[in-house]
Amino acid sequence: MSVADRSTFKRRLDSLGVTVTEGPENECAELIDEAAGDPAVGVALDAGSLPERVETDPTTAELRAAHTGVTDAELGVAAYGSVAIEADRAGTEPVSLFVDRHVVVLREADLVPDMPDAFEWLGPKARGESADVVFATGPSATADMGGLVHGAHGPKEVHVVLLREDGADAADSEVSADE
Repeated sequence: MSVADRSTFKRRLDSLGVTVTEGPENECAELIDEAAGDPAVGVALDAGSLPERVETDPTTAELRAAHTGVTDAELGVAAYGSVAIEADRAGTEPVSLFVDRHVVVLREADLVPDMPDAFEWLGPKARGESADVVFATGPSATADMGGLVHGAHGPKEVHVVLLREDGADAADSEVSADE
């Protein structure tokens, strides 16, 4: 992942109305805690950890009542501001879709420049594991019934927590959305 990819990703997310916070992996729980509303449900993360208040084994009622869903993304596509959300036994897909706010955690190392690179990543997974992946790009929106409506088929808000490696220099990772 290059500084240009991170800058492009953040600029694209900004154009979609998506908030981004950045920090080291060891501060993941604090970054999520600041971004998540109550009540919050989530799935165990590959990167970082969740705040204790995030319910990781929600009942159907808790999922329906949740304001925020916290998941990680397997991949980010800089050119589109998209994140790859995998359907899995942990419930990642419903936790990302059935809430008003989706907080998605992505490692900077899992950011690729464009869709050809994303398909390079997806191809072997799809052939070998029959992976089911949704590429989500910003808040849900539809104009099927007239004017543009947000949240009709997914979250109304998206917040990306972009994690750099714990040893990475913060100055190297700081890129504003204007760059």
